[in-house]
Amino acid sequence: MACGALVQRGDPDRFMAAMAAPVASRRVLFPLYAMNVEVARAPWVTQEAMIAEMRLQWWRDALAEIAAGGVVRRHEVVTPLSEALSPELAALADEMIAVRRWDIYRDPFEDNDHFERYIDQTSGTLMWLTARTLGDADEGVVRDFAFASGLANWFRAIPELEANRRVPLLDGTADGVRALAKQGLARLTNARKRRSEISKEAGGALLAGWQAESILIQAAAHPEHVAYGTLGTSEARKRLGLMLRSATGRW
Repeated sequence: MACGALVQRGDPDRFMAAMAAPVASRRVLFPLYAMNVEVARAPWVTQEAMIAEMRLQWWRDALAEIAAGGVVRRHEVVTPLSEALSPELAALADEMIAVRRWDIYRDPFEDNDHFERYIDQTSGTLMWLTARTLGDADEGVVRDFAFASGLANWFRAIPELEANRRVPLLDGTADGVRALAKQGLARLTNARKRRSEISKEAGGALLAGWQAESILIQAAAHPEHVAYGTLGTSEARKRLGLMLRSATGRW
């Protein structure tokens, strides 16, 4: 499947999570993760802001076609996406593309609400779309878990963001990073307290956040690792952690 190959190249961690999920769920996970790969990289493949805006608009238009329930353009990602995503959820997916406009420019986040909205509408909306498509799930639980996962991923991306002259954090001091990591851990704990509100089928979508707790604990204990780009564990430990969560279903 073209979507699976695209995810394997562009987002290997989500590829691993999809492969650890039930086989039947991959027809949903791979198209959605492939769309996310394409949307996430659209602002970075050109130095021309107008071209980047056009690339994002192309995806917004494609999702609008799915949401309208009519003819949808033929494309290696859009076509399977239209088969996996309901019109209602396709309309919601627009927000995860619109918020990516921040990536095009070099302005810092306006305030904490703006930062949290960015994490929620990227990581949160993607996880909610996948979870809701796979099965029954409470949106608040999914978004709490996805915020923790998205924040962990954001911390790991900070060295590259700064190298590209972006301002990824409102408070990049050790205390600021520590406070943010603890906020992510609190939302992770809240989500796990309500684990029963996520069906087994929908839980396959949450496997993508299997590293969140470990990374956020590291960031809280050693904030300097964020700037150094040294968050995370060995490949062997990472794979083992995913295997355990996949086997037990305890995200």
